[in-house]
Amino acid sequence: MPPPTAPLRLPSIDGLRAFEAAVRLGSIERAADELHITASAVSKRLATLEELLGTALLQRTAKPLAPTAAGREYLQQVRAALDLLAAVPLHQRPPPSLQRLRVTLPPTFARQIVVPHLQSFTDTHPHIELEVLLSIPFLSTQPADSDIEVHAAAADDLPGTQPAGAVLLADVVLPVAAPALLARLPALRTPADLAQAPLLRTPLEPWTPWLRAAGLDWPEPAAGPRLVDLGLTLEAAVSGQGVALARPSLARHWLDSGTLRPLFPLAVASPYPYRLRPHAADGPAAEFAHWLRRLCATLQADATQWLQALQHADEPRPSPLTPTATGAPPPTPARTAGSSPAPAHRTTPEAGSSARA
Repeated sequence: MPPPTAPLRLPSIDGLRAFEAAVRLGSIERAADELHITASAVSKRLATLEELLGTALLQRTAKPLAPTAAGREYLQQVRAALDLLAAVPLHQRPPPSLQRLRVTLPPTFARQIVVPHLQSFTDTHPHIELEVLLSIPFLSTQPADSDIEVHAAAADDLPGTQPAGAVLLADVVLPVAAPALLARLPALRTPADLAQAPLLRTPLEPWTPWLRAAGLDWPEPAAGPRLVDLGLTLEAAVSGQGVALARPSLARHWLDSGTLRPLFPLAVASPYPYRLRPHAADGPAAEFAHWLRRLCATLQADATQWLQALQHADEPRPSPLTPTATGAPPPTPARTAGSSPAPAHRTTPEAGSSARA
């Protein structure tokens, strides 16, 4: 009588595929993307497989995900089995036509810069399936598991293992306020008049660089909520809660509609420009990065022209009551249809404090 054989513990093919993909891609989330299931489904399949085998296959605390010693040995056998199954002609099917691209962006950059122009990318890149994720400023301890990441940072913000990346949008900032707030305040004719106004504060846009350029040695504002999001800061300004430092590229539609008004033409470079982290040199990541650089270059040039027009409109002009060399009053400067003179509360910056784009 032949000896009894040990009962087989055959795992599901779905569990084996989840294990192989998680190790190869180094992430449960990336394995979920490849298998077109959720991350929790991948985790459940892995847990079921480990329970069936009675041993741990993955070191889940490692970044990227790594197999245990038993997992490495098992992985070789799993790949051999999957390769045999994949070689069966009836199991083969055409590869997916879409290439997935995961992009992580700061919230306001995504809403005001990328999303309004996103169709121009999707129309010209129909082979790329784009997923846009939002980062959390000052709270994300590690870059998201993404192919492209944009963040606002100074050059020396991050350790060498996570380079800050090249500047994508070198913006400037200047004070803006809602007409409703300006109606409640005394006239703001010079930067020093801001002492009478509530200043909105955010660690993403400190006031100190602008105050120093305006010749004021004030400390950072200490009153009011601390808003860790540029979009929230702009929304607070729109609702008349205070004066905000705004980047024209992010606040442009509010500025064009008059919902927010620039108080002074003095602008300084933001200490936290938007940067693009290093990415793959080819494929969908490189295509999206090329599109994003061109978009940001266009928006930065547009913001520079807007600021130059603001500064030009604020230049002092001869009084119409002052006689010219011929004894006649100078002609009134012509304005295009729909234009208006600069508000009375703006002032020309002192010499040496020109805007930096």
